Amino acid sequence: MSGLLKSSIGRKFAMALSAFFLMFFLLQHFAINITSIFPDNGATFNKLSHFMGTNGLVQYVMQPILIFGVVFHFVMGFILEMKNNSARKVSYAKNNGAANSTWMSRNMIYSGAAILAFIVLHFIDFWFPEINTKFIQGDWSGLHDGEFRYFHELQHKFVSPLRVGAYVIAFVFLALHLLHGFNSAFQSVGANNKYTRGLKTFGKIYAIGIPAGFIIIALFHFFNH
Repeated sequence: MSGLLKSSIGRKFAMALSAFFLMFFLLQHFAINITSIFPDNGATFNKLSHFMGTNGLVQYVMQPILIFGVVFHFVMGFILEMKNNSARKVSYAKNNGAANSTWMSRNMIYSGAAILAFIVLHFIDFWFPEINTKFIQGDWSGLHDGEFRYFHELQHKFVSPLRVGAYVIAFVFLALHLLHGFNSAFQSVGANNKYTRGLKTFGKIYAIGIPAGFIIIALFHFFNH
């Protein structure tokens, strides 16, 4: 692994693999969260959340892998950005970089930083309290006053307009990040073939659709709390 990460191609390949992993997780996370707007008063969301929150495979295997994937992706992103900036110093003096690349590709580091700030907020809102409840207090029941607590906790987090605004802004940055990152990840693993046009179309649908879905969820609970 260390040998792979020493080369530019190896780092990009590893970055792409971590991106695919995180995009899969994002899709799975969205699939669960979208059930919170179902007209069943949170029943489906509560069941899915309790399963994910108490399943041993999820908690002790997938969750640590996810945390590692998030940290690895952002650290590798900053490393690649620094390497690219160093390599472009001379060429930027001769060429107009803006004419040869999109705004999204030139500002991935900023959209990534905004997403990282959102992840910290999301951890403070949901993950840290969950860890405290289960591993410090030792309460794995998922109950509060005899009912599952997940749906009500979700609703409570979207009462503040400032928090909802932060979520909306973060998912706009996520969409911008994905619009470039999705196609870039496929290029890094060599997926330049007859399916390229289809992958680009799917990438745009994913990059816009998933963040838009999360924004809808946040706004739905804000206006219906």
